[in-house]
Amino acid sequence: MNATLRSSRGIPLLTGLLMLALAGCQTTSPTTGSSGVSYGDSKAVETVTTDLGSTDIQMISEKMTQSLIQHPVIQDLIKKRGLMMASPVQNKTSEYFDTKLITDTVLTQLQKNGVRYVIEADNMQNQVDELRRQSQSGLYDKSKSVRVGRMQGAKFRLDGSISSIVKRGSDIKDVYYKMNLRLIEIESGIVEWSDEKDIRKTARR
Repeated sequence: MNATLRSSRGIPLLTGLLMLALAGCQTTSPTTGSSGVSYGDSKAVETVTTDLGSTDIQMISEKMTQSLIQHPVIQDLIKKRGLMMASPVQNKTSEYFDTKLITDTVLTQLQKNGVRYVIEADNMQNQVDELRRQSQSGLYDKSKSVRVGRMQGAKFRLDGSISSIVKRGSDIKDVYYKMNLRLIEIESGIVEWSDEKDIRKTARR
């Protein structure tokens, strides 16, 4: 009888171990490729080169957003459901990178805090083309298509620039970056807010 009990208890235990072993062999999703590429933490500090990198963009965007969102002008804009727009950040450094990454990140964070913004001038042509296509092409039901002349203008415009100073020695390279953003009232041209962020990166050869 004792042998029978031991046998009956061992079967569920063995079954459970087999199931765990099989589960360990399974993957949650299929993978392809055999190269050495792997995923990393997008928030990790990036120190590959002295060039402006992902960590710098994150730091700049976070500081500018926190500063701007606390300003009374922006708080009033949120309260009144007003609109703002952003001009492309000017790249005044000696290196190439897409400054739109900074602008888009700042705008995304501002929108998460209640700021509403309109499309920038660079994308206006796409907006105009779509308005004409719906209102003038004759392809759409007039009662269900958009009407021309109902776009809303922004009250404020966000613009800025990023510049750098590069110093090189026999065994060292030092790069100083300065990013500046400002909020301008479009009607009056008054700068209602401005802030800047400095970054210094040094590398030894």
